[in-house]
Amino acid sequence: MRFPAPLFPATLIRRYKRFLADVVLASGETVTVHCANPGSMIGLNTPGARVWLSKSSNPSRKLAHSWELIEVDFGGGRELVGVNTAHPNPLVGAALAIGAIPELSGYDTIRREVKYGKNSRVDFLLESATRPACYVEIKNVHLMRKAGLAEFPDAKTERGAKHLEELGDMVERGFRAVMLYLIQIGSAKEFRLARDIDPKYGAAYDRARSRGVEAMAWKCRIDEGGIEIDAPVPILG
Repeated sequence: MRFPAPLFPATLIRRYKRFLADVVLASGETVTVHCANPGSMIGLNTPGARVWLSKSSNPSRKLAHSWELIEVDFGGGRELVGVNTAHPNPLVGAALAIGAIPELSGYDTIRREVKYGKNSRVDFLLESATRPACYVEIKNVHLMRKAGLAEFPDAKTERGAKHLEELGDMVERGFRAVMLYLIQIGSAKEFRLARDIDPKYGAAYDRARSRGVEAMAWKCRIDEGGIEIDAPVPILG
């Protein structure tokens, strides 16, 4: 996924009310930008950090700028981390379309946002005439508290636990179900659950895995021009 227009740098002042952040542009102007991230953003909201913004061409949009990337040093040198949680689904969709995720390739059709479970929509439904349908949920990962180790979640998520339960229900009905953790940190070498942050999510994950739900984690390659799915990383217990 390439950004439609070049990003430009700014300096973070603060992030607040979950979806807002104040930044200082290179011109010295202070503006409020949209932060498309409902999580706590542990380690990614330090005042003074260099961030990268996109600007919408829609003149009626209330906030013209969106926060896309932040420069962070997790212990191995400064790198860009993606904070926009709207990007993982399009990234995975593009990868599925070209068969770039081998474990999820070979299906005849790929549908998005299909209703299932209890008032839920699965991110992707993969279907084939020769094998059971595959339900795929995507979770964005941007937490790293130890160099090389990506974690999820960065805040309590009842919705995430609900998705795991519903994926388990699909397996018991004879379908395939996959939880895919997409890591917007290029230096990630491993992935694990942040069980200390949300023990209930960890328990829901364990139940889902025991019911046959598959789990996989893929990291991204990130620069100022765009974000691409790069490679799988092992999931620790």
